[in-house]
This record gives sequence, C-alpha cells and structure tokens, in this order.
Amino acid sequence: QVPLVESGGGLVQAGGSLRLSCTASGRTFSTNDMGWFRQIPGKDRELIAAISRSGDTALRDSVKGRFTISRDVAKSTVYLQMNSLKPEDTATYYCAAALGLARYLAITTWKSVSYWGQGTQVTVSS
Repeated sequence: QVPLVESGGGLVQAGGSLRLSCTASGRTFSTNDMGWFRQIPGKDRELIAAISRSGDTALRDSVKGRFTISRDVAKSTVYLQMNSLKPEDTATYYCAAALGLARYLAITTWKSVSYWGQGTQVTVSS
C-alpha cells in the first residue's frame, strides 16, 4: 500500500486558490505529524506547513496568512488550502509524514521524512 497519495494542484492565475489533498494509511496518519514540502528545481525541498498528531499547526512565514493546513482524521487526509497564490509559489508540492514536523518546522529538512507522497505540480501564472 502506498503510504501517501496526493491529489490537487494544477495551473492557476496569480491571486487564485488551490487545495491539495493527501490521504495516508491509517497507521501512518495516526503515528506521524503530516506536512507539506515544496521544491523548486535546483533547490532542496522546503517544509512550509505541518500539523501535529494533536492538531497543532505550523506554517513557514512565506505562506502565513495565505495557506492553511488542516486534516480530516476520519479520512486520514490532510489538506493544504492555498489562497492569494503568487508566481513564486510555483513548485512541486510533496506531502510528507514524520515525527516532529509541526514543532520543528523551521529546522526540519527532507532528510527527516519517513514517508513521501508522489508530488503534485502547482504553477501560478502572472
């Protein structure tokens, strides 16, 4: 069973909105924090949003006020609602599961991640 399955993404104009979804296996969801990384070609994946097992959330400053992370426990699904999108938000977005993503968002690297989604492209046109 694939641990994380993403959906959503696509092409949107600047100022628009998109919602990404990520469904995990029950055990993966219940035993890990869930988060969203994004990657621009030539750069490392960067953690931008995370939600802990207790529901605490954390966001990187670059997306605060525009992005929201939430979850549906019954569906083992985490969401990333992205509003007021900017061209610089263009990237491949990856769902991730690992311990401590929410508490240590600012210092967490891709090396800490236990499970990855397949990635979904988000392109914001100006």
